[in-house]
Amino acid sequence: MNHRRDLLKGSLATLAACSLAGRESLAAESTNLIEAENDKLGSEDWQLTRVRPTSGSGIRTALIEGYCRSQSVSAGEPLEICVSTEPAQSFKIEIFRTGYYGGRGARLMKTIEGLKGERQSTPEYGPKRLRECQWRTSVAFDIPADWLSGVYVGRLTTESDASGFGYWQSYVVFIVRDDRPADILVQCSDNTWQAYNQWPERDSVYTHPKGNQGPWADVSFDRPYGKYSQIYDNPMTMGSGEWLCFEFPMAYWLEQHGYNVSYVSNSDMLTPERAMKCKAFFSVGHDEYWDQRQYDSVVELRDAGVNLMFFSGNSVCWVSPYRNSVDGRDHRILYRGGPYGGNYQFAELREKQHGPFPHRGPDEGYLIGARNVEPVNGGGDWVCTKPGHWIYEGTGMNAGDQIPGLIGWEYHGDPPADLDGLEVIASGTALQGGINPQQWAATIYPGPKGNFVFNASTIWWAQALSSPPGHMLPWSHWSRPHGPDRRVQQMTKNLIERAIR
Repeated sequence: MNHRRDLLKGSLATLAACSLAGRESLAAESTNLIEAENDKLGSEDWQLTRVRPTSGSGIRTALIEGYCRSQSVSAGEPLEICVSTEPAQSFKIEIFRTGYYGGRGARLMKTIEGLKGERQSTPEYGPKRLRECQWRTSVAFDIPADWLSGVYVGRLTTESDASGFGYWQSYVVFIVRDDRPADILVQCSDNTWQAYNQWPERDSVYTHPKGNQGPWADVSFDRPYGKYSQIYDNPMTMGSGEWLCFEFPMAYWLEQHGYNVSYVSNSDMLTPERAMKCKAFFSVGHDEYWDQRQYDSVVELRDAGVNLMFFSGNSVCWVSPYRNSVDGRDHRILYRGGPYGGNYQFAELREKQHGPFPHRGPDEGYLIGARNVEPVNGGGDWVCTKPGHWIYEGTGMNAGDQIPGLIGWEYHGDPPADLDGLEVIASGTALQGGINPQQWAATIYPGPKGNFVFNASTIWWAQALSSPPGHMLPWSHWSRPHGPDRRVQQMTKNLIERAIR
């Protein structure tokens, strides 16, 4: 009997060792994919050089602009890109994967030249002031099997301008997703990119004549991204959404350090399966608009033991359901259904202004650890309040030490008092609008299976990790971050190492 028990114990130990070795092998293989990709030669020329806004507000460049008919694609799936040129002329598209690449920031993956450009019409308003392009596809190809998950930009370049001299440019942007086990899954905030997108002429959820932040405005992914101008005037990001502004510094830093990372769109998180293969889920930058199904998925992740890190501000704020496009493609129209209602004062204020919203979601504070506060536009300094916490290991920070400008331009506060184990690790005063004092708080709380949920309470966190090519430091509401900071880098490393070990 003892012999049989010993044999069984030995077999179980062998199986456990093999299982561990298999998991380590998968992790090593996935990590090496990121390292191997970034060992490849980056491109010295991938940014926009010549951009000329053509609208009165400077939002669009009709000389050449385009959009992708999918937010994200997997290897083997087709990608269709629709482009308009004015006047009609030939153009080329160069597709780059953004990453570290020895500090260059992107690698050329594909060039397609000699494409025939044509002027495609600006759509008239549809119901709820919807602008939905139905442009002809200009170029289509299947995503190659060796294209690693990441955020890709396609640089559109005309053959020449109308005088025959020079050229004009803009971007299209898309995400390549995969299904491999990964330590980190970065959710791109493309719902929010689209909610703020004003193409062609002040047409976003914020620019409806009835007022902003209401359920009466639909926006479509079937249109180019115009210039993002809320936090600075930077036409050299034309067509890339908010990727280069807010999230790219995180991706650049992660890939610089060889972390095993994969990327998805907001629309890929309507079920939790993809992220269940990862150890940590990241929300980065300006991640304001969530479908209710995203919220439910991330709650499942937390309860299953996945670590959640909200390196973001104004997060999980608005219920934003999807509708299909006019030709039936999934998740191509977004609308503002209503507030999650975590800060009921916030929700009640909006409903007092605009009337009842058709959707009212759960309290985001019980997911992210703090709540959206109203009004929320401003900035402040990160203030250490719990220096003995493991997040501060190696930073040298003491109680009351500050990181100037790290909080902004939107942030969280009002942590739930009855969330078990929640700790406030930093807090202070932000100046809303540059003058009105308002309290913010960064938090961490334990999940049910040894995991944790971290809330940085700021859009600016990634700005303190790196400043890659193609990116420029933002400022808004009389506040700005200072750029890379070794203390923020160390805190991020502490969080990641604890999550993936």
